[in-house]
Amino acid sequence: MNAKLLRLTALPCLALAVAAAADTAPEHHLLASGAALKWGAPPPMLAAGAKFAVLDGDPAAKGNVTARLMMPAGYSIAPHWHPTDEHVTVLAGTLSVGMGDTLDKTHATTLKTGGYAVVPANIHHYAFTRTGATIQLHLQGPFGLTYVNPADDPSQSAKK
Repeated sequence: MNAKLLRLTALPCLALAVAAAADTAPEHHLLASGAALKWGAPPPMLAAGAKFAVLDGDPAAKGNVTARLMMPAGYSIAPHWHPTDEHVTVLAGTLSVGMGDTLDKTHATTLKTGGYAVVPANIHHYAFTRTGATIQLHLQGPFGLTYVNPADDPSQSAKK
């Protein structure tokens, strides 16, 4: 009797899990060589000087996004937050990441090539590189970035 009840309960749960996984499964496969990436200017909310490439997804639309950001030596991103979780992998160079409302280079953690960070949604953080870095970002679109201090937003200073 208990085995029959277990089967009757487990089957609908399994069906729901499969249906949920199907909703998040990619609709296509993607194989891309690094040489094939199309690097361009970063989104307007990031300072000039970096290069940006979208590997998969649309940063302006809802859904999974994978992108890369190549930052020159001395590049920094002032304290900010995102509406969704941000996953960062350091592909080359070193990236320093700190938490809080003030860019404090003495309280940041430096990640070397292969380093990984996850910053949950709405957590105030900042990043900088002394030597240059290329990072890969995994996030949920639409991509959003809000600076703690609006005066730090390069897209706002460009409008003035």
